[in-house]
Amino acid sequence: MQIELYKKLCETPGVSGHEEPIQKIVRDELEKIMDEVKTDRLGNIIGFKKARKEGQGEPIKVMVAAHMDEIGFLVRYIDKDGFLRITPLGGFDLRTLISQRVIVHGKRDIKGIIPLPKPMFLPEENDKNYRDLKDLYIDVGMDKEEVAKYVKVGDVVSLDQNFMKLNEQVVTSRNFDDRMGVFVMIEALKRLEDCYVDVYAVGTVQEELGVRGATVASFSVEPDIGIAIDGSLAYDFPNVKEEDKHCFLGAGTGIYIVDNRTLCDKKIVNFLKYLAEENNIKYQLNIGGGTDASAMQRNKTGALVCTIGAPIRNMHSTVQLCNLGDIENTIELLKVFLEKAHKINTFLK
Repeated sequence: MQIELYKKLCETPGVSGHEEPIQKIVRDELEKIMDEVKTDRLGNIIGFKKARKEGQGEPIKVMVAAHMDEIGFLVRYIDKDGFLRITPLGGFDLRTLISQRVIVHGKRDIKGIIPLPKPMFLPEENDKNYRDLKDLYIDVGMDKEEVAKYVKVGDVVSLDQNFMKLNEQVVTSRNFDDRMGVFVMIEALKRLEDCYVDVYAVGTVQEELGVRGATVASFSVEPDIGIAIDGSLAYDFPNVKEEDKHCFLGAGTGIYIVDNRTLCDKKIVNFLKYLAEENNIKYQLNIGGGTDASAMQRNKTGALVCTIGAPIRNMHSTVQLCNLGDIENTIELLKVFLEKAHKINTFLK
């Protein structure tokens, strides 16, 4: 596993709708391993690898999708004192933002912080429950005249939390959703040798804004089978009811059975389970959030879809956790699936 590539992917900014820095890295990596690579009008990076072996009839098309974008903000207002008000690009829980560091990508990158909405030592009667992102602001430590030299309304803001190993198995970063998926897709394709299916590897854009990129790419590719690579929601931590706990870190890759957009195809789910068991790949079943699978399932004539991915704790926060063993299991499951996908019809009978 190329941990340095994973680190590089995680430390490169790419907020939804502003994915240019991460697009370049993904395209460079896919050009090393795919037969063709193109960037579509919306910004999706689409790599094509032709079937290396001939089966009976036309090879089926398998689309693998992992979204390149991460959640972030846009500057919407600069007040008279130089403080920045922001609007979200993607879903945030307000509690995860206070006391976080950010980077404002203006004429040059500027570091900033999101402080408490009010000074903590004000009298209690001035307190209130802050429940709206509009209550928050970014402090870059400059007055308005200085800020105006570098920042304008519409500039993008990313969270500032780099990749770090907590121990030999567990790593943390701000954007494993979904740089983990991008890394898995690239790494599995590097290991792929002979296969009987046409593989389309797609780094999608604007997933966090409503699965926009995958919708466009799916209509272009028209896959027969779609596999999204995205984080499985881990609920193996305190203050969670026992019946709600699933997808434990270190227990293997997650195979989605349903999420809030897609009922995964049971035939694909069963095939993935079979391949995992045959190849001693650790897996667990997952009930997750929406992924690019929903777009692939709904393309033109439709596709058989499923999502797989390593469990991630603390999704949509700056302190996401992932287990390297779970990532390795995800890579291997995707590789084996692409090598065996031509047998899916035989398996389904």
